[in-house]
Parts: sequence; C-alpha cells; structure tokens
Amino acid sequence: MKRLRTRWADRVDENHVLEEYPRPRMERDSYVNLNGRWDYAITREGTKPEVYDGTILVPFSPEADLSGVNRQLQPTEYLWYHRTLPGQVKPKAGKRWLLHFGAVDQYSVVYVNGKLLKRHLGGYLPFTVDVTEVLSDTANELLVMVQDYSDASYYSRGKQKLKRGGMFYTAQSGIWQTVWMEEVPQQYITDIIVTPLYDQNTLQIKVTASQKELAEEVTITVSSEEMQPLQVTKGVGEDIMIPLSEAHPWSPEDPFLYNIEVQMGSDHVRSYAAMRKISVERDPEGIPRIFLNNQPYFQKGVLDQGYWPEGLYTPPCDEAMIYDIQTMKDLGFNMLRKHLKIEPQRWYYHCDRLGMLVWQDMVNGGKSYKSWYVTYLATAMEFFHIKMKDSYLWLLGRRNERGRRQFVEEMRKTIEHLYSHPSIVTWVIFNEGWGQFHANVVTNIAREMDHTRLIDQASGWFDQGGGDIHSIHDYFFPLKVHSETRATALTEFGGFSWRIPEHSMYQSVYGYRVYTSKKELNRGYRELIKKEILPNIPRGLSATIYTQLSDVEEEVNGILTYDREIVKIDEGDGGF
Repeated sequence: MKRLRTRWADRVDENHVLEEYPRPRMERDSYVNLNGRWDYAITREGTKPEVYDGTILVPFSPEADLSGVNRQLQPTEYLWYHRTLPGQVKPKAGKRWLLHFGAVDQYSVVYVNGKLLKRHLGGYLPFTVDVTEVLSDTANELLVMVQDYSDASYYSRGKQKLKRGGMFYTAQSGIWQTVWMEEVPQQYITDIIVTPLYDQNTLQIKVTASQKELAEEVTITVSSEEMQPLQVTKGVGEDIMIPLSEAHPWSPEDPFLYNIEVQMGSDHVRSYAAMRKISVERDPEGIPRIFLNNQPYFQKGVLDQGYWPEGLYTPPCDEAMIYDIQTMKDLGFNMLRKHLKIEPQRWYYHCDRLGMLVWQDMVNGGKSYKSWYVTYLATAMEFFHIKMKDSYLWLLGRRNERGRRQFVEEMRKTIEHLYSHPSIVTWVIFNEGWGQFHANVVTNIAREMDHTRLIDQASGWFDQGGGDIHSIHDYFFPLKVHSETRATALTEFGGFSWRIPEHSMYQSVYGYRVYTSKKELNRGYRELIKKEILPNIPRGLSATIYTQLSDVEEEVNGILTYDREIVKIDEGDGGF
C-alpha cells in the first residue's frame, strides 16, 4: 500500500482544525470549536481507562492518517475520548450550553464530569447534549465512549468493511465530524424549517423551540441584494408565509440565496433559503421528464462517495470540499449523487451557494448481503427486464426487525436533518438491494415526510415500481430507454478506470473498463456518451450519474485521482 495525501493534508494545523461554523443553515454568534488534540484509549473493557494510549486529532477517525493513531477499531473493542472543556464553558445565569457532535460512528455514550448524559446510536447523524446542569465553575471533563460494529452487524455502514477491497473501503470509526458548543438562552430556537412554494412565490418557514409549552413569538426577516427586507412576526411552530413579489429562482446556473434572520426573545439565528421546484412532468411529446422550476432540465451527475486518503470520511479542510464540488461544475456536471454517506452540513451549504444539485442516498445497512443474489443474478435479471421482489429478506440482509426499524428511523432523521437545503432534489432510498426491504412501504413514509422532492426508490435494481424515477445501473449492456409513467434516470454508468501509479494507493485495479492513458480514457468516455447517452435523451432519459468523482483505494475509476492531483477527463466533457 502506498501512503497518499491530498495537497491540503500538510496544511492541517492541529490547533485550528475545521474551524468554520459547522451549521451555516442555523448560525449563532456563540460558537466554541472543540476539534483538536484529545486523549484517547482503545480497550477491551467497557470501563473508563486508568491511562490513555496517547492523543488523537479530532475529528479524524483512528483509522485515518490525520488522526495520528492509524489503528483499526474492532467490534469487540471500546474507543475512549477525553478532554477538558474550554475555560469559557461554565455556568451562567439564564444561559444554557449545548454540546454538538456532527457524527460519531457508531454507538456513543457521553459523560460530563462523570455524569452520563447521552447515549446515541447511528454513525451518520448529528446529536446534541445539553450539559448545563452538570457544569462546574472550575474544570469540566468530557468523556466519550464509542463502539463500532461496522459490517459485523445490521447497523448503517455505507461502503465500509473491516476487510476492505474492491468496491468496499477501509472501515472508520469514532468521531468523524466537528465537535462544538454554543451558548443559548433558556428558551432557544431548535430548528428553522424552510419550504419553497415556488408556484405561489412564497417561502414557508416554521420555527421550532426548545420549550414547546411556552408560547413565544418569532420575528422573521427575509432579505436579499434585490429586495427590501420583509419582516413577519408569528408564533412558534406556525407555518409562516413570506410572499416574494418577484421571486428569484435558484438553479445551478444561478444559485441565488435569500438571507433569513430569526429573533425569538434573546435568541438570534441567521439562515438562508432559495426558491426552486423539482418535479416530474410530461414534455410536449408526452414523455415524463425531470423538471426544474417548471422547465425540463437534464441532470448530468457524478457519483460522489466522499472519501479522502488521509481522512477517510473526513475531509482535511473546507477548501477540499469546495474543490470537489467546483471541479465537477467546471467539467460541466450539474449534480452530485452523495453515495451511502451523509456529509457535514458545510458540504451541503457549499452545494447550495455554488449551485450543485444533490441526490442524497440513505445510508445502507443490514447483515451481509448474498452477492450472488443482489449483484450477479440481479444484474442478469435487469438485463432481461425481469422484476425481482424485495420480500426475500434473508437474501437482502434484512431479517432482523430491529435493523429494519433502525433504518426507517434514520431515514426520517436524515430527511429532517437535510430538509431545508435547496440543493437536495432527490432522496435515494435503497441501492442495488443492499439491505432493501418493503420498498413501497418505506417510500410512502419518505413521501409523507417530504412531498417537495423526488424519490428514487431503488437505485439500480429491485425496483418495486414506486417513487418518481425508474432508476437504471448499466455498466455492461447497450442502453435502450423506454418511456413509462415515471422519469427515467441512468443512476450509475461508466466506471472507466485509469490507474496512475504515483497517484494510486494500491497496485490492484477495480473498475468496469481499464484504460492506460488520459487520451484513451477520454476517447472511450466521449464514445460512451455518443453511443449510449445522447440517443436515449429523446426517448426519455432525464438524468445520468457517472461513476465516479474520485478514485477510492483500489477503485480507480474516478474522474479525479484519490489524492485530487490529476483530473482524468477534459474540461467540458461532463456537459456532453
């Protein structure tokens, strides 16, 4: 294995790690970043260690090079984090301190000053701990215990595997997103939920608060460079309508954002919103297509797995995330499919402000999948247009009822967590049968939660006929689109590989067609677009998603090398 790093890795300053405000959609002035050096220990027992093994650079997982640990946490082990909270975190009359974890993989227990305050299950979603009642005027000790079963259980895991290889990657564990604190009043804003009502030229905004039983009024101010501020005062929890006389639509070509300020008592929060609509409509020829803002809009996307050679799930800095998004835009793409991972909120913020559509996958889980069924047989059946049921739960890794409930709960929380980001236009529920179950039932749950976005029920195969999109994966066969009642999207294709030795981590190559030079790869890519994509657009093809944004470990079919140093396809080719 060759040690790879991106250009940003050597710029990581352990005293200033990912310091940007981690939640731009709800920003306050009070903010204490806890990233940096923490004590850590890995033990076989679930009791607090007497001594620590050393220090770890949070929020990089112990498996990541940037953490300084470089050790794989096993399912039978416990990972401990310890630090003292900054001096300004202390009791204050009329104020509360909230401790935020962006994501901790997989099960975590949080203690402050020896008091157990929170247990959290799920490695991809944020959680908050109110630490006010246990704070002292002197030193305050934070302790976090983590367990991670990775692919040894049914919990959500994405592409992680304890025995990595091929299309599955190094498993990471523990804290992998920013840890931070903020000071808030006793009664504080917990969320700002924004729904653009495009056809009514109206923003619908709902503000939720920490103490629902206390009647409070909120004042919302909406402004932009094109309009005078509009101000409305209503009650907490009400749907507040903000009419915009000449609404400015949001699109990848013109990612226009409105500024929002919310005041509730002494709590003041800044946010933003956009006016955009995504739908499936019939074009003048009667073919169902994806529309953006009431116009047909072809989505040219890239599969984005969000892995980094030095950080695994965690990007080294904000600039690195921006580079990935902007480079894809420069190449002519207008959409990213975030594959089996939930990113830090700043990633979605950059998509919002830069103008990049997002298809967001739910993170897959379940026991081990039967590859002969979910991969090989499913691919053949798809070629012959034979539909496969998703009720054979033992083959799809979903016999455990608790695991199915956990998936639905995490799907709900994912939609709630990311709902107000205008860049997200599609929820992808299942991928290639991995942990799939009762797709139509699960799709209906997602639809009840969010009727403003599209749903790709089953990306690739095991389509049960629900959702808004007929979703095709095709790496090997000639593509022939047939119009139906839903829009048609080629949600994975290509996967062309070109291994560049000095920019590759492993000697082995995983991909769907191998090339030996940039010239040869680009010729193959253009020929693929000419023969397979362009002829199918008149037949109803509404979106394409090329595999993939960057190389990941053995999988060298990225547009970028894993270290982000080489762009393998020519600028503009993503735009066909």
